Amino acid sequence: MEKSKKQRNSDDNILVTTAAAASANATATPIGKASNFLKKQRQDWEIEPSKLVIKSVIARGTFGTVHRGLYDGHDVAVKLLDWGEEGHRTEAEIAALRSAFTQEVAVWHKLDHPNVTKFIGATMGSSELHIQTENGQVAMPSNICCVVVEYLPGGALKTYLIKNRRRKLAFKVVVQLALDLARGLSYLHSQKIVHRDVKTENMLLDKNRTVKIADFGVARVEASNPNDMTGETGTLGYMAPEVLNGNPYNRKCDVYSFGICLWEIYCCDMPYPDLSFSEVTSAVVRQVQYLL
Repeated sequence: MEKSKKQRNSDDNILVTTAAAASANATATPIGKASNFLKKQRQDWEIEPSKLVIKSVIARGTFGTVHRGLYDGHDVAVKLLDWGEEGHRTEAEIAALRSAFTQEVAVWHKLDHPNVTKFIGATMGSSELHIQTENGQVAMPSNICCVVVEYLPGGALKTYLIKNRRRKLAFKVVVQLALDLARGLSYLHSQKIVHRDVKTENMLLDKNRTVKIADFGVARVEASNPNDMTGETGTLGYMAPEVLNGNPYNRKCDVYSFGICLWEIYCCDMPYPDLSFSEVTSAVVRQVQYLL
């Protein structure tokens, strides 16, 4: 009887020890796998946050700011995407913004052309980002993402045109700017990329006044079936009629926007400056329907 009891206790101890070991392995394995998974998931476009110094703001947008900065000792522009404090946006909104960020990076990091702003890298949700101020460094929220590109001192083409609104540009300058933009767009289309937001605000100038296309937030790979590309995407005043109407479209929507940019470059002003964007949009759609 005593022997049987000791045997049962021994068996129970073995079971407890075995269960504990199994539990420990079950806990350890996923962590190990997760660690390996994260290492494998590191993208080739990811920057090393410790090498990035973020400085003063040079532009502001709907979802964030653009700063001067240094990355590994080189002058850069840093676009910080701020999606609000915890709880400020719904999970669905944050997921959509992250998806848009990922799409922009996926498109931009593969591009290499003299008339496309050079992509350097990006990071999503890093706690190592800091902004350098006169009083030292300020840590950024961990949910902020950033895109790092070459710094172009000439600023936006739109700003340059506004500065020359009264005296206009020399014809040779108009031709040079137009050719730069045309070459950049031709390259994008050769890579089957549709920018979908071609406008002078999204064109930057380097120190030699070379135009470089930037901001690929709504760019995407062109669908083989135009019916897969619908919806109003872009900026009023530059959007093609088929885009405004929600009809299928392709790279030709960029060509329409390019035509508006040509007008703007030549005149240093938007077409029909006395009309609002909505009035111009309505007129464009009605005219196209009339022609059809």
